[in-house]
Amino acid sequence: MRIIYSLAIGLIIFSSCGKDTETHSSPKQPAPIIGTWKLLTGTIIQGNDTTITDYMANQEFIKIINESHFAFFNHDLNMGKDSTAVFVAGGGKYSLEGNTYTEYLEYCNFREWENHEFEFEIKIIQDTLVIQGVEKVEELNVNRLNIEKYIRLSSLK
Repeated sequence: MRIIYSLAIGLIIFSSCGKDTETHSSPKQPAPIIGTWKLLTGTIIQGNDTTITDYMANQEFIKIINESHFAFFNHDLNMGKDSTAVFVAGGGKYSLEGNTYTEYLEYCNFREWENHEFEFEIKIIQDTLVIQGVEKVEELNVNRLNIEKYIRLSSLK
């Protein structure tokens, strides 16, 4: 009888050791950057030149961000049938620490951009995301400030 009692106590103690101690905490909220974003405008400042692109005119650009990766897609709205034809895609891993968002570009149809790291500061205000940072690719002689303004796309349509 003592053996059964000791085994029962041991089993209770053993089974309680594996319990998750965080069951009483609230579930972790996803980072606010996670989602699908539509690029509204992009501003590139390189040297004394500033180029502002309206991504609502004749083209569409989206960025998709999940818990560990990002992807972006840009294409013209004329199905590639005129001089505005464009298609750009890329993606990779990212990190987010505070408002510092760093992309590690692993895939890109402009292959010379692959395997580079780009650090940006982000600001999210309601459904608007602003990304700003320096893009530097020495072998391409690229050293420019990039400012992008996105709007969150609703997951329900």
